[in-house]
Amino acid sequence: MGIIGWIILGLIAGAIAKAIMPGRQGGGWIATLVLGVVGALLGGFLSSLIFGSSSVTGFFHLGTWITAIVGALIVLFIWGMVTRRRA
Repeated sequence: MGIIGWIILGLIAGAIAKAIMPGRQGGGWIATLVLGVVGALLGGFLSSLIFGSSSVTGFFHLGTWITAIVGALIVLFIWGMVTRRRA
């Protein structure tokens, strides 16, 4: 899956991660979408390192979605920790 696919998937995964993650993380919906894209890219990168390059096969594959959402949750958690310290 190409970079454009990860960006589109990240936009959706960011919204899902924001709905799953309890608490209030700083930033509005644009920050959530950007963090989702970063998280999806991070999830894809980590998945390819851990499981090999064939672990993420396509846009509609369940493993791809889980990878993107978990990556977005990781980035959203880190973002919440950073913004909590500033506040």
